[in-house]
Amino acid sequence: MAEIQSQKKRFILASDFDQTLSFNDSGYVLSELLAIPLSEFERKIHGMAELNLVQQGGELAYLLLHDPEFRKVRREHLYEAGKRVRLKPNIDALYGFLSNEVEGFHFDFYVISAGPVEIIRSALEGIIPPDHIYGTEFDFNAKGEIQRIVHVTAGYGKVAAVDNLLEELKVGSDHLIYVGDGSSDIHVMLHVNRRDGYTIAVSENKYLAPIAKRSIISENALAILIPILEDVVGWDTASIRSVFEAKGFLIQQWDKVQTDLLTIIPNSNIPAVEHEGVVATE
Repeated sequence: MAEIQSQKKRFILASDFDQTLSFNDSGYVLSELLAIPLSEFERKIHGMAELNLVQQGGELAYLLLHDPEFRKVRREHLYEAGKRVRLKPNIDALYGFLSNEVEGFHFDFYVISAGPVEIIRSALEGIIPPDHIYGTEFDFNAKGEIQRIVHVTAGYGKVAAVDNLLEELKVGSDHLIYVGDGSSDIHVMLHVNRRDGYTIAVSENKYLAPIAKRSIISENALAILIPILEDVVGWDTASIRSVFEAKGFLIQQWDKVQTDLLTIIPNSNIPAVEHEGVVATE
């Protein structure tokens, strides 16, 4: 078995968690659990972002350590919040398919998120092994209270996490795939691209989409397979549809579009000139 495994092309697939594998943000779920108004949570997050107080993605960790309302959180609250996270469907099918079912390839699936690792491991319990999940880690006292942050997997913390995986698994950087959805993934995506890896955006974030090599928008986690099978494995559209159907899934709609986002406003400093019914500027 080990000999067969060594003959396969080995890749690392590292994925963000919040709004990449889930529909909602861990901070929102935890706020609801603590009966903290979502508007108050958003106000605090936006305030830290405007002040550049912490790295993007690390805001929740800061609140859990320093904010009076979030200081009430105990380890058991993080576990309970994980059970309330609404996951995208078929993460288990995605994990199983990439691990064993692409002929000639093996993908090691890891989750790297700025969210508390207890929340993510709780949410993905029974789906992804806990030692394949990296998140922000805390030290707790005997009462389960947060004492300090051990490390935050946000911003450059994600860069360090993927580099550690490459070193630990002895995989070349060109065999690294990263999947993310938001601004906190910009640093790691730029890093992966620079090292000839492959990046996938699963949102239309205006800062992330131009950086990612592919964007895929779907409410089903299996959609992440599409760009991987096309661009990394080299399958054509018909082969991808066929393997999905063989697994009991139907790709009902698959629209490939390129979107240019423009904002055009009048320039008040330049007078408009009419030319045969068309208004132009000099």
